[in-house]
Amino acid sequence: VFISGKPHSTGSSERIQLSGMYNVRKGKMQLPVNRWTRRQVILCGTCLIVSSVKDSLTGKMHVLPLIGGKVEEVKKHQHCLAFSSSGPQSQTYYICFDTFTEYLRWLRQVSKVASQRISSVDLSCCSLEHLPANLFYSQDLTHLNLKQNFLRQNPSLPAARGLNELQRFTKLKSLNLSNNHLGDFPLAVCNIPTLAELNVSCNALRSVPADVGVMHNLQTFLLDGNFLQSLPAELENMKQLSYLGLSFNEFTDIPEVLEKLTAVDKLCMSGNCMETLRLQALRKMPHIKHVDLSLSVIWIVMSLWIFFPLLELVQVDVYPVPNYLSYMDVSRNRLENVPEWVCESRKLEVLDIGHNQICELPARLFCNSSLRKLLVGHNQLARLPERLERTSVEVLDVQHNQLQELPPNLLMKADSLRFLNASANKLESLPPATLSEETNSILQELYLTNNSLTDKCVPLLTGHPHLKILHMAYNRLQSFPASKMAKLEELEEIDLSGNKLKAIPTTIMNCRRMHTVIAHSNCIEVFPEVMQLPEIKCVDLSCNELSEVTLPENLPPKLQELDLTGNPRLFLDHKTLELLNNIRCFKIDQPSTGDASGAPAVWSHGYTEASGVKNKLCVAALSVNNFCDNREALYGVFDGDRNVEVPYLLQCTMSDILAEELQKTKNEEEYMVNTFIVMQRKLGTAGQKLGGAAVLCHIKHDPVDPGGSFTLTSANVGKCQTVLCRNGKPLPLSRSYVMSCEEELKRIKQHKAIITEDGKVNGVTESTRILGYTFLHPSVVPRPHVQSVLLTPQDEFFILGSKGLWDSLSVEEAVEAVRNVPDALAAAKKLCTLAQSYGCHDSLSAVVVQLSVTEDSFCCCELSAGGAVPPPSPGIFPSSVNMVIKDRPSDGLGVPSSSSGMASEISSELSTSEMSSEVGSTASDEPPPGALSENSPAYPSEQRCMLHPVCLSNSFQRQLSSATFSSAFSDNGLDSDDEEPIEGVFTNGSRVEVEVDIHCSRAKEKEKQHLLQVPAEASDEGIVISANEDEPGLPRKADFSAIGTIGRRRANGSVAPQERSHNVIEVATDAPLRKPGGYFAAPAQPDPDDQFIIPPELEEEVKEIMKHHQEQQQPPPPPPLQPQLPRHYQLDQLPDYYDTPL
Repeated sequence: VFISGKPHSTGSSERIQLSGMYNVRKGKMQLPVNRWTRRQVILCGTCLIVSSVKDSLTGKMHVLPLIGGKVEEVKKHQHCLAFSSSGPQSQTYYICFDTFTEYLRWLRQVSKVASQRISSVDLSCCSLEHLPANLFYSQDLTHLNLKQNFLRQNPSLPAARGLNELQRFTKLKSLNLSNNHLGDFPLAVCNIPTLAELNVSCNALRSVPADVGVMHNLQTFLLDGNFLQSLPAELENMKQLSYLGLSFNEFTDIPEVLEKLTAVDKLCMSGNCMETLRLQALRKMPHIKHVDLSLSVIWIVMSLWIFFPLLELVQVDVYPVPNYLSYMDVSRNRLENVPEWVCESRKLEVLDIGHNQICELPARLFCNSSLRKLLVGHNQLARLPERLERTSVEVLDVQHNQLQELPPNLLMKADSLRFLNASANKLESLPPATLSEETNSILQELYLTNNSLTDKCVPLLTGHPHLKILHMAYNRLQSFPASKMAKLEELEEIDLSGNKLKAIPTTIMNCRRMHTVIAHSNCIEVFPEVMQLPEIKCVDLSCNELSEVTLPENLPPKLQELDLTGNPRLFLDHKTLELLNNIRCFKIDQPSTGDASGAPAVWSHGYTEASGVKNKLCVAALSVNNFCDNREALYGVFDGDRNVEVPYLLQCTMSDILAEELQKTKNEEEYMVNTFIVMQRKLGTAGQKLGGAAVLCHIKHDPVDPGGSFTLTSANVGKCQTVLCRNGKPLPLSRSYVMSCEEELKRIKQHKAIITEDGKVNGVTESTRILGYTFLHPSVVPRPHVQSVLLTPQDEFFILGSKGLWDSLSVEEAVEAVRNVPDALAAAKKLCTLAQSYGCHDSLSAVVVQLSVTEDSFCCCELSAGGAVPPPSPGIFPSSVNMVIKDRPSDGLGVPSSSSGMASEISSELSTSEMSSEVGSTASDEPPPGALSENSPAYPSEQRCMLHPVCLSNSFQRQLSSATFSSAFSDNGLDSDDEEPIEGVFTNGSRVEVEVDIHCSRAKEKEKQHLLQVPAEASDEGIVISANEDEPGLPRKADFSAIGTIGRRRANGSVAPQERSHNVIEVATDAPLRKPGGYFAAPAQPDPDDQFIIPPELEEEVKEIMKHHQEQQQPPPPPPLQPQLPRHYQLDQLPDYYDTPL
């Protein structure tokens, strides 16, 4: 389409898509005669229009047709694109945009135009209520896609905009009007003589007019998802019609007109109202070779294609025997044996009887000369027929049975066998492929993962010289002889993970076609010679005992992934790291920060990802050990099925959205549901035609008790799921909403969506709740399934997995597989390896989070009857004490850490001093003789957990965390004139070690009667430590196990106890010693300069003061309560306090 002159109105023309004033240059960039000039640029329809006069729309306009052309990024100039037309007379314009936003907008829009064909127009999902006028500028269209709009038969529309104008396209071959609001059949399409494909699905049609009989060239007619009950007899005039879609209508019987449509060979009527099937009707249709009546109450069918999975069939009887049956799928039922008549079907090529309860296979089945593919996995087979005659089976899947051996002549008789999967059995040996040196084996793929095979089986592999894929992971191999590997020259992929191999044979260099080597979770000490392979793409040597890596001068040109994580002894120099960083995906453990000693963390995670057969990584994982700068964690797995964009967007965005929603509500279901709803909106245009499954797991404290037990909340859409291992048993925390869910199927039918033969909504997704795919709304929605559980000491770990993982492994099998794997990374690796060996070809992602919830972190005590106000933002540490975590306490809650060795850190600064913190081992001392007991009046009798012990009066109890402050200007944080150390503050050379409780102590109503005000102000030189910092204006309750500065008020603002305070140096000396750098590291003796010295001129005054205080040693009566107390302390806990003039 060419335009001479300018458009009538650049602002109002419907064909104007983008416009603006930009710097433009024409022709080749190398020519100096071409200069940059500012011009008006317009994207109009499928053309680029550039004005020839500066800053004006007058004069000649240069038109560049874009269809079939290209748009490219110009890297030498910022925000610059090159637009080129197609053909021998092609021209190029260079345009520099002012902003990156404009650059992206033009790039996306012009790319769509350039990729179009002049004969094809795609206006799907454009929210059209009528046909746009610019659609008719070219009437030579052959393909028109108008699906998922709001088109309807509306007489009030102008004649040029209604559906009746579709007949103007006299050359149209394909028309898609599905998922609109037509209501009535558009008669105009009957006047398009060239139409070969018509799709009017999901338009609430109740009848098909007789006029359709005039479309003699129609070959495909889709009427699915309507309210049809009958078809007109005139349909028999469509002699070329080969496919007729009638699924999800209201037919009660097979339409009689199908007897006359002899070109139709497939009957697609799933999801109708048929309760009985008249076999006489099928006999009148010999041309029908495939019958699909799924999702109907039909149990017996006679056809050339039987497809009845998921019906819980116990027995399938067909009489007479179908002589032309070629495909039979009765998987995922309850069959206990193979029907006898199946063995007599002489043309049966594919038999899928997997996921049943079959205990034995008839020997006659293997004698069927036409049988090519036999799938009997996930049954209860104890053995296969022993004496097999020659069989034509090419694909044999017997995984997940109870086979202890394979028939001795299986591999010799099955000389057509190309694929064998015997994973997840109890095999200890393999049958030979030949009894001589010559072999006829053409076996190419062999999967033997998760058996009990030993080194004796390896020599037998040489009988399969054409082997391309070999999976022998998780067996009992200790070595792989080099001479045997040398004979497998055609090998392309090998997986030997989970064995006890100490080396990969050097003869692997003979396998010149090798592209994938996976050998994680072994004992490999020497880096194999895999970098010498010219075709190598993926190498996984994680979780081994490598100490160094030997590399050639140049890396293999096709190497894309190298995983060396989980090798604690591995050391890489700077040169090696610099070379390896050129690999697209290079994984290695990060160096551990700080002292790694101490007790295990409450949670630690490991995750892995694996791309699918097309080498596209369509999954993503999320792991935040320290979520929202708090003692919380967030994990997620996202699966885009076949797209990369959506998982990446979810990985980058969902954690931020969840953090925002947590500020609005603490209810688990509310903030999780809101997170998914907001994420759906933020997907924007990417979520219109693309989608992805997601699962999020959030670990947090109890909202009422921030120091109490942990809650695990899981939310998921799609087939990404979570399972928790509790007492060794799986506890599913997710739900997959698919067609097998009765309530979802009912909802889908109400919205008249199509469920295709493979169980997908409109052939797009099998999940009815998933993120994205907004064009399928309201059939597909993003509302997640949310479930919360309170973590207990019986909880061992939980697993997050993508769709491919759970399609290959059951939750019971996944939990059992990794329960005894101590390392989270190795556990995640094992899950993905098992899934791949079990037949998964999709992208995979698995996250394993190991839990160590002790009794100390599982709170079972009652909530405060007084309704104490919780702090606004419960965290790992109180807001008044900021620290960087380098270590974990040995007797309490640890800091989460990933399995790759990265220590979680909370980085913050102390404004008045340099700060270094080490969380060390702590002990609990016995209370002094004068301390109050638990049954004293100040402490009413109540049952407390280990996390919230009853604090004793004047007792020195070391709690779970300690902070070490190093002051740059204050000696130990105290004045040198202070003669007594502060309780809870340890002087240790030039350091002050402060005792801090990270948990909240709850007071009862009775304790409120014994409260006393203590001012909390402090001078610039003093230190006041508060275990829990509340919001200003709220009353604060003291935690005596945390606040050591209780006692006499000092002149510098600090507070010290009186006579009954402990000698902290002696306590520290008696405590267990820790490693150097720990909490109790050889405390130094007090410096003589720190002793209390009285100047001569003040000696008399001090004596008078001391005498005065000795007279007031008797305890005074309790003073009255203050009306408003900024900070409360119990009366029995405090001696007298006073200010000293020193």
